[in-house]
Amino acid sequence: QVQVAESGGGLVQAGGSLKLSCEVSGHYIFSSYSPGWFRQAPGKEREFVASRAWDGGNVLYGSSVNGRFTISVDNTKNTVYLQMSTLEPEDTAVYYCNAQVLGDYPYGSWGQGTQVTVSS
Repeated sequence: QVQVAESGGGLVQAGGSLKLSCEVSGHYIFSSYSPGWFRQAPGKEREFVASRAWDGGNVLYGSSVNGRFTISVDNTKNTVYLQMSTLEPEDTAVYYCNAQVLGDYPYGSWGQGTQVTVSS
């Protein structure tokens, strides 16, 4: 079973940056899916943020973060990262990693998530 563990969240002022990490473990077929990030703000549905294939290709971003966030992968460490810049209070959410994403749809299990809070 594939498991994910997110880290790196915290409190940051508007305009600041944070880098999230997600370590993937368990039986995993790298060629079948891409890892990706989603987020859920209070009172809202979970939203797609970004995904990227383990070979570095097939990058996809959600419309609300395109140009401000960068997803990267390190398949030697089974880890996917999300570099977030120019953060806005609207980016405040719990950020979740999913190891089995096709397009912008998650098929894998969820981790605990990591809280990102952006103050104005």
